[in-house]
Amino acid sequence: MKTVKMLGVNAVALALLLSLGACGSMSKRDQNTAIGAGVGGVAGSILTGGSTLGTVGGAAVGGVIGNRVK
Repeated sequence: MKTVKMLGVNAVALALLLSLGACGSMSKRDQNTAIGAGVGGVAGSILTGGSTLGTVGGAAVGGVIGNRVK
């Protein structure tokens, strides 16, 4: 069951990353924030074994880091 949950979380994160191609009207900072959140969510999920808290925490931290990258 844990593997199925992890695959679902990763599929959502992948869909988020792939949808960023449609964000041409976003500023560079907004794009970096979205990419950071997606990558952080995937990393948080992997590092915590699919934990929801780890995924959300990773997305939050990744979004903040992405927002600060120039």
